[in-house]
Order: sequence, then structure tokens, then C-alpha cells
Amino acid sequence: MKTIDTTATVTDDNMLVVKITPDIAPGQHRVVLVIDETPAVKPSRSAGAFPVISVGRWPEDLSLRREDMYGDDGR
Repeated sequence: MKTIDTTATVTDDNMLVVKITPDIAPGQHRVVLVIDETPAVKPSRSAGAFPVISVGRWPEDLSLRREDMYGDDGR
């Protein structure tokens, strides 16, 4: 017995289409079907969906040089 966790497509005429692994031999098989009512397709995220925190403008004299950010020991 094998367990295959995959996604199936139900067509408009109520046909179920399932792609399985190639190691299953052709022929008739006993199949147990469990249908999860939640949608299998995950909603896509657009670039605008990320949260944005505005902290205002950076100071004009802000230096991001390593020498300015770290002390004399380099850390």
C-alpha cells in the first residue's frame, strides 16, 4: 500500500483528474479519496501586500561606512 499526497483537479463536468507518481503500475487499483474543503491554490501575494513602516527621511549626515558604524575593534 502506498500513500500519495497530491493535488487533483475537478472539472466542470465533475471529473477528477489526478497526476500520480510513475512507480504505480497501470491497471485498476483500490483508491481511498479524502477531500479537504479548503482551496488547494494558495493566494498569491503582490508586492504591495507587504507591511511598510515609514520612519521618515534619513538624516543628511548619516554615514553607513563600516568605520563609522563599528568601534576601533571592528565590531
